[in-house]
Amino acid sequence: MQVTQLKCGGFVIGLHMCHCIADGFGILQFIKTIADFGCGELIPTTLPVWKRDIFTARMPPSIAHVYPAYKPFLHGLECTEDDVMLSTPPECMEVQYLFFGPNEIEILRSHVPEHLSKSTTTFELITSVMWRCRTLALGYESTQKVRVMFTLNTRGRSINGESAVPRGYYGNAHFSPMVEVTVEELAAKPLGHILELMRQVKLDTTKDRMKSMVDLMALWRERSPFGMDRTYEVSDTKWVGGNALQFGKAELVAAGTPHAGDFTSKLISYHTKCKNKDGEDSTVVSILLPKPAMEKFTMEMAFWLKK
Repeated sequence: MQVTQLKCGGFVIGLHMCHCIADGFGILQFIKTIADFGCGELIPTTLPVWKRDIFTARMPPSIAHVYPAYKPFLHGLECTEDDVMLSTPPECMEVQYLFFGPNEIEILRSHVPEHLSKSTTTFELITSVMWRCRTLALGYESTQKVRVMFTLNTRGRSINGESAVPRGYYGNAHFSPMVEVTVEELAAKPLGHILELMRQVKLDTTKDRMKSMVDLMALWRERSPFGMDRTYEVSDTKWVGGNALQFGKAELVAAGTPHAGDFTSKLISYHTKCKNKDGEDSTVVSILLPKPAMEKFTMEMAFWLKK
C-alpha cells in the first residue's frame, strides 16, 4: 500500500493485493481499520474474522453441483486457444471507457420488457448489452459457445437460511457464476432472454453449488488456469468508495481499478461509480479489444444507445 500526498492537500491510496489472501471487500475493511486508527479510534469499526474453514474443500470432493458452464473445463473442452482476444499482442489492443449516465440507462431499459426493466440492475443491463456487442465485434462463428462470467459477492447473502459469510471475514468470499450460450443465441434472442439467464445463474448459487465450486478450485490447484476462450469477465466495483472509504477527514473524489499489471487482469471489464459532466451519478465501464474489433464494438453500442 502506498499513500501519495498531493499539493492540493488531498491524497491518493494505491494498493496491490494478493487475491489468494483477501478480496476487494476484505482489503477495504483493512483500509477502513487504518483510517479508524488514524482518526483516533481505539478499536476498529469491524473486527477481523479468520474463519477459513467455511471455505474448506470436502474430502472426498464433490462437484456434482458446479455451475453447468464450468463443466467443459473439467473435460478440457472448448479450450482451443484460437480466441482472437488471447492471440492478439498487447500492443495491438485498445482500452476504452464507456460512460452510462441516467439518460443512457433509460435508453437501454427501453429495449427490455417492462416486467424486467424495473427489476433489472444497472450492472445486469450494461453487462448483457456489452457482452452481445463485444461478441459480435470479435467475429466468432455462430455455432461457437461464448460465456460471460461475473463476480457475485456472498457477503450479506443468506444461503438456505444461513449467513454465508460472517461479518469481518476478509478472505475471498466471492463466486463467479458463468452463463454460456452460442453466438447465434446471443445475437438472435431478445435482450430480455440474456438477462433472464444471468439472473437465473445468480439464483442458482445455492449452498451446495458454493461447496462444489470450492471443491473444484481445490481439485484444480495442480492444473494450469482455466482457459478463458471466448469468455467475457466482468467485475462490479461500484461499491468501492461507499461507507468503506469515508474516512471522516476528507471527501472521497474517486476510486476504481486501473488497467495496469498483468495482461489477464486487463481482460476484465470493471464497472466503476462516477459522475458525468452534469454531476449525475453514473457508471463507467472499461473494455479491452483488438483495435479493429473496437471500431465495430463502438458501432454496435451506438445502436443500443439510440431510442
